[in-house]
Amino acid sequence: MKHTLYLAILSCFVFSCSTQETQVEAEVSKYAGYRIAPVDIQHVRMTDDFWLPIIKRVQEQTIAYALDKCEEEGRMENFLIAGGKLEGATRGAMPFDDTDLYKIIEGASNSLISAPNPELERTLDTLIDIIAVGQEADGYLTTWRTIDPAKPPAPWVKVIEGKRWESLEASHEMYNPGHLYEAAYTHYIATGKTNFLNIALKNADLLVKTFGDGEGQISTVPGHQIIETGLIKLYMASGEEKYLHLAKYFLDNRGNPDNHELFGPYAQDHLPVVEQKEVVGHAVRAVYMYAAMTDIAVLMRDSAYDQAVQQLWENMVGKKMYLTGGIGARHDGESFGDNYELPNLTAYSETCAAIGSVYWNHRLHRQYGDVKYYDIIERTLYNGLIAGLSLDGTHFFYPNALEADGKYEFNRGACTRQGWFDCSCCPTNMIRFIPAVAGLLYSKTEDTLLVNLYAGSEATVELSSNTLKIKQETNYPWSGKVRLTVSTEAPNPVMLKLRIPSWARNEVAPGGLYQYQAHERAEPTLKIDGEPVALEVAEGYILLTRDWSKGATLELELPTTVRKVRTDERVEANLGKLALEYGPIVYAVESFDNPNVFENLSIAPDDTFEVRWQPELLGGVNTITNNQLTAIPYYAWSNRGIGKMKVWLPKPEIR
Repeated sequence: MKHTLYLAILSCFVFSCSTQETQVEAEVSKYAGYRIAPVDIQHVRMTDDFWLPIIKRVQEQTIAYALDKCEEEGRMENFLIAGGKLEGATRGAMPFDDTDLYKIIEGASNSLISAPNPELERTLDTLIDIIAVGQEADGYLTTWRTIDPAKPPAPWVKVIEGKRWESLEASHEMYNPGHLYEAAYTHYIATGKTNFLNIALKNADLLVKTFGDGEGQISTVPGHQIIETGLIKLYMASGEEKYLHLAKYFLDNRGNPDNHELFGPYAQDHLPVVEQKEVVGHAVRAVYMYAAMTDIAVLMRDSAYDQAVQQLWENMVGKKMYLTGGIGARHDGESFGDNYELPNLTAYSETCAAIGSVYWNHRLHRQYGDVKYYDIIERTLYNGLIAGLSLDGTHFFYPNALEADGKYEFNRGACTRQGWFDCSCCPTNMIRFIPAVAGLLYSKTEDTLLVNLYAGSEATVELSSNTLKIKQETNYPWSGKVRLTVSTEAPNPVMLKLRIPSWARNEVAPGGLYQYQAHERAEPTLKIDGEPVALEVAEGYILLTRDWSKGATLELELPTTVRKVRTDERVEANLGKLALEYGPIVYAVESFDNPNVFENLSIAPDDTFEVRWQPELLGGVNTITNNQLTAIPYYAWSNRGIGKMKVWLPKPEIR
């Protein structure tokens, strides 16, 4: 089976898109509930010089590499052993190794949504058949426990009697299904097939039967969250409200000592979710839970959930988020720290947490339409998220530090990127996420198209009374110039909303944790068919309502200059320090570019810099230079071996 999926994917990049809504899409949209709908990747053709190479890297290199690793470490074999087709003990070191295969299938399914490919479908069917072998007759599916419940792969999974569900705080028996459900939903959307979905539904029916407050049921909650969003997606795929209600049951009973013995703040199980106001504990678990809470707030019109997620979001972005968009300050517990605790050398800032933050913020934007959520999405995407993947597609960061001294082995035992991890959640999470990036560009309401991110692309968008076509041409993020070509089929007026990024509004990020050292006087400008137009701006968007049936060309220019950033003084790690940004990109200095002066580098408030495009460096980047230093985009650091790095540099006392 080696390389089969790789070869199939080679011919199915996002170079084409279908513009006709599938029957499956129409069915699931009935249960979506959100005020704003994303323009799905099926309707977006990505042509971007920045993002398309990253997507191709995942499709051409990372998926094949991960499948080889999964084969080497027995991921597929575990399903066959669990189903009695092979003999042996559990392979791998983690109780959630099953999810690596689920996430790879999800990423490949996103590729299918972009461009149908029969060979890829057949390959996925083979992998799904292997998964089906490992499922028990009643729907249970966690291979290590089926193989030998007395011998979990990780020593921290408690075994008492070898029964199911006896150590949910650590066994991941409901984390595994969560990723299964997410992947099965995406595969169903991509293909219309129910082979994977049926495996997920059979498992979910077992959980509906098993958990709750009814006679003979188990009253408890999951340890590691994600099953909640997975159950909600099964509800959207099937229309069966029992899945939605089980998701809410799990959320409602976190922090409820009458329901179960509490897992504590580490698992966000210290207070009822509607009473939680501070983001605490394991950062990945947290943002997955907040995403599910947002779904419940929307789908079940729950105002208490709505208020809770708003307070949690404000705490995270205002007191606990890194400049890169990363979250999670402590290696201990992979967790958030105290308010304003944001160390650089020992930052955890897990790649999975960045992905989870984007999922959560995307839901919040779909409900409220506020530009601030996309400010966080963009900051995270261009910095703390893609930093997790190397330029060759086969080396990874698990944590994403903001400083490195070449000695501290921050990356799970390494000073630089690693080729794999015994806990391989981050590489496979990148695989499921990156092929779907095009789905973040645009969103819509009845007769409004929102342009949320700037990237070379073409999209066809069905609105309530019109069909709109849009094309973006841009060198973003290296330039703030964006050319948009817009047309509609009918003369009915359509509103375009063009997002002004926070950095072009003189705001580093919402929440006030970071500020620019100086105010930038330049403002965005817009021309339509060559004629300058006065900007009507509301809530961070440029508003344009008109008849586009004859077509129009829009030239948007966002002022891009080198900006110096300072931090709230309550962040001790950054006292007396500045960082550099250009557009949405956070910059870092590496010892490779500053070999003789690295330890003495500083940034003064009045320093000036030159921006230089260097096509041969790190895949092509803008560098920031002056007579003292050279800075590169943060996401590209540690692609040249072990070296030193800093994002925050001290201000000199005397200049």
